[in-house]
Amino acid sequence: MIAEGNASTGDIWQAICAEARLAVAADPVLESSLSAAILDHSDLGGALAGQIGRRLGRTTIERTRFAHVARETFLAAPDLIEAAGRDLRGIAIHDPATKRLLLPLLNFKGYVALQVFRVSNWLWRNGRTDLALLLQRESSDALQVSIHPSAAIGTSVFLDHATGIIIGAYVQIGDDVTILQNVTVGRTDGDQGRAPRIGRGVLLSAGSTILGDITVGDFAKIGADAVVTRDVPDGCTVVGVPARLTNCPQERRELVG
Repeated sequence: MIAEGNASTGDIWQAICAEARLAVAADPVLESSLSAAILDHSDLGGALAGQIGRRLGRTTIERTRFAHVARETFLAAPDLIEAAGRDLRGIAIHDPATKRLLLPLLNFKGYVALQVFRVSNWLWRNGRTDLALLLQRESSDALQVSIHPSAAIGTSVFLDHATGIIIGAYVQIGDDVTILQNVTVGRTDGDQGRAPRIGRGVLLSAGSTILGDITVGDFAKIGADAVVTRDVPDGCTVVGVPARLTNCPQERRELVG
């Protein structure tokens, strides 16, 4: 795995290729699949576009088309590859299940779903809204992750298990956020377009729901199955239905949902 620090996308790609070669040397039966997925590509953008095509496409034509859309987007917006590298490295650093880069790139559908969102978000912001919404639909169908392309998501974000995740229109999510399975983040009918704002380093535990024109502060933790409809201060934990604060730095324990 790559050491913690400000690693470049090129460094990350070289580390991925080295892991792939080691995997082939240890088990030659993997040579064909790892060549197609990693070693035949010249950079992370090409490999990632291939992964998106394989994950979303049901036919050879669809896989080729989705891969082409992703590759063209990455070429137009290299910052998306920088973000993808930070997402991948964040998983390798923080997920106790793996300290490698190759494994999440090839096997974690949440990682691929997040990169599909990044492509769709770029398309949305550049006026290609129909194609952006098509990618959202395909991600929802194939990966069980539905992120509206108008959302804003930071980097080093980890969609862990990545099943049943719904992130609605105009939601804002900061850096270093971890989102577990069956999480919903979105607006309510009376929000007049305002969606939740999730701060840096937040944990959204399995089954939690965050709704409305609210802010979840930096490094807050939302407990499993909690329903949150009011602001959560920085560093607090929220548990239960209705949600209540606990473990706050200011010892605040008022009802929040």
